[in-house]
Amino acid sequence: MNPQLPPVDASTFRTLPRGERVQILTRHWVEHGFGTPYAVYLFYVVKCLLYAGGAAWVISLTPGLGPLTDPAAWWSEPIVYQKLIVFTLLYEVLGLGCGSGPLTSRFNPPIVAPLYWLRPGTVRLPPWPDKVPLTRGDRRAPADVVLYAAVLASAVWLLSRPGDGTTVKGFGDVGLLDPLAAVPLVVSLAVLGLRDKTLFLAARGEQYWLSLLIFFFPYPDMFIGFKLVMLGLWWGAATSKLNHHFPFVVATMMSNAPLVRPARLKRLLYRDHPHDLRPSRLPFLLAHVGTVTEYAVPFYLVFFGDGGFWTWAALIYLVVFHTHIFSTVPMGVPLEWNIFFVFSLFHLFGAHAGVTVGDLGSPWLLALLLPGLVVLPILGNVRPDLVSFLPAMRYYAGNWATSVWLFKGDALDRLEAGLTTASRLPARQLESLYDADTAMVTGQKVFAWRSMHSHGRAHNGLVDRVTDGQDDIEVMDGELVAGFALGWNFGEGHLHDDQLLRAVQARCGFAPGEVRVICLEAQPIHRQTQDYQVHDAALGLLERGHVKVRDMLDRQPWPTDGPGYPVYDVESFGPLRPSAGDLPGTSAEGPGAGTAGESSGTPAEGPGAGVPPRGTTA
Repeated sequence: MNPQLPPVDASTFRTLPRGERVQILTRHWVEHGFGTPYAVYLFYVVKCLLYAGGAAWVISLTPGLGPLTDPAAWWSEPIVYQKLIVFTLLYEVLGLGCGSGPLTSRFNPPIVAPLYWLRPGTVRLPPWPDKVPLTRGDRRAPADVVLYAAVLASAVWLLSRPGDGTTVKGFGDVGLLDPLAAVPLVVSLAVLGLRDKTLFLAARGEQYWLSLLIFFFPYPDMFIGFKLVMLGLWWGAATSKLNHHFPFVVATMMSNAPLVRPARLKRLLYRDHPHDLRPSRLPFLLAHVGTVTEYAVPFYLVFFGDGGFWTWAALIYLVVFHTHIFSTVPMGVPLEWNIFFVFSLFHLFGAHAGVTVGDLGSPWLLALLLPGLVVLPILGNVRPDLVSFLPAMRYYAGNWATSVWLFKGDALDRLEAGLTTASRLPARQLESLYDADTAMVTGQKVFAWRSMHSHGRAHNGLVDRVTDGQDDIEVMDGELVAGFALGWNFGEGHLHDDQLLRAVQARCGFAPGEVRVICLEAQPIHRQTQDYQVHDAALGLLERGHVKVRDMLDRQPWPTDGPGYPVYDVESFGPLRPSAGDLPGTSAEGPGAGTAGESSGTPAEGPGAGVPPRGTTA
């Protein structure tokens, strides 16, 4: 149960400047990762066994399939895959899958999402409140609770349905699910998602909700559709890795992998530990291997797999690939997701290898899949500000929207007191399990994890810019704020940007300067920059500009006393360091009213100038 922490004196550690603390923690990360107690890994092993066993048990109850004790007799039946999709959607929307447990800073209790989504008054975030009728507001109403309960009930009901008895050549006569039985789940989840984007993302709607729509096609078109969805997921993930960020992810993830030993092997992932923590050539090599794998092997399986020797060779290769991802226990813990992928490989490309793309009978299937598998990923790569990285299928590749929240004085305590939630802030949860010193150091490992990524190095510079070196500011990763305020987070920075800040401000009423949020957008695929914005809870947008990716690639994961982190094309809308007289709405130069800075990156003079940019260049 005890975490593995750096050998520091806690009382001295508290007094160190933020940069020195980050330096200690990131150097410790190289060899020990998060320092996770082994009991935590046991928690996830048990949870994965419950997922696999629970799915097998529920599916085995389908009339005509066979007993749970004889899965070899029925695992390949087409209805099994349909029900696994429904079961996994239900599992995820119950908060049991991705984004659960201690590795996502849910310590006590480890699973809380349903306690938020069944409770009126908690925060909800509609995706398009100004465009979709009846979705305005940010408070969960009783109607939202009913909608969520309807999603759960309709999923359970669909799982209980028998097959329609149609005969599928080469398989039994259990048949397929009646597609009309899926209508309640399809409709209720879509309506709920328009009221709260968090729920739709948590259900992994880009995969499982889309797959529900394929239920309306006959076999074999249905299974061609399932294969194309899997191909879209692999290719989307591969495309997301075409950047400079992914080697940082590989090194950071492998340092945290419980089975990667000894420590000297982890040190090989970096150029010169402990002095230079940029990725070595090894993570670059592994990153390229992962990208080629996700492009080439699924392409062969979908378009050329015929069930022969090379099909099974490719299948086993991908099983090893996903088992490796599973073994690293990545942050966000998409473990059950990888189990789903492994089963899909055997079921779709092994048992149903006889169904090929050449057998496609309905062009309407392609019309259905085109928006989700092609249009949204393209839009999400070109305009990441418009599409969540999940439907854009830009998965764990280090290129996400992120944020850092800055709290001054007692603002953090007032945040906890002002929101309706089902859990406490992560630091308070740790204090219920460990002594205050252990909880403090453990909690700060999250920012060390963020700093190990390329975008975390940008955040380090932006935090220094906004705080002007003040060490009395509490810096908290936006993921932790979203987990506390929304009940769920999974690397989606659009869940803890200025929209959440406005919802928080409506409940807490912070004064100018008490809470600031730095939002860093993902990198568009055609540009080598990342946009950022600085928001104040009371004053609104204060500054926006961009950072260049190449500037971050040469930085260490800790702030330095050097020239500072350059920012470019800065526009200022208010002072980064407000005076006592700055009040919301009292100045013509308030949020949005400032004058844009020059293209050289220098902010406009006057109230919008704030702190001069550090290291600003043209």
